[in-house]
Amino acid sequence: MIAIIDYGVGNLFSLRSSFAAIGQEAVVTNNIEEIRRADRLLLPGVGAFQDAAEKLRASGMDKAVTEEAAKGKPLLGVCLGMQMLFEKSYEYGVHEGLGLLRGEIRPIEERIPGGLKIPQMGWNGLKIVKESPLLKYTREGDYVYFVHSYSAVNCEESLLAVTEYGAELTACVGKGNVFGCQFHPEKSGEVGLRILKAFCETEGMA
Repeated sequence: MIAIIDYGVGNLFSLRSSFAAIGQEAVVTNNIEEIRRADRLLLPGVGAFQDAAEKLRASGMDKAVTEEAAKGKPLLGVCLGMQMLFEKSYEYGVHEGLGLLRGEIRPIEERIPGGLKIPQMGWNGLKIVKESPLLKYTREGDYVYFVHSYSAVNCEESLLAVTEYGAELTACVGKGNVFGCQFHPEKSGEVGLRILKAFCETEGMA
């Protein structure tokens, strides 16, 4: 069973529907015991990093997520949920993340040419950097759906795929049992469903 963590920010029910479409049981929950019983965890998120981080910590679910990930339970962060896996974010100040992956979150306007719209919004192709169980059903150039103004940098050790938007931006990360997608798999059609299917087949780390 997959626990989709409900801390007040995220595209929760679309994610649950996507798991249902591939025959996987998923529950939307803010119950810490249910999170601990789950086989896999999904950390969603939309909006501002600081607000999301404060809500997650206020709920106490930040400790449950980090402790379960440390035990080897597969964890997938989506969009802002992916950004929160890193050490810190520079979105309107400096804010601490969960620290499960090395790297930081920076505005994409620091990296892309002037004139490109921010946020990056819409379909864009993936360039696979490193093989991963999360991308075993994904092909070079597959298109996925992005909506973001910030991206992960200095994250080479976990970088799995990038996307081109005036510069190469982090699209997908993974190290051990911790994975993240900057794009929205639940909005990415068949490609997104294949990524969620692959996540459901990843093995935890004892």
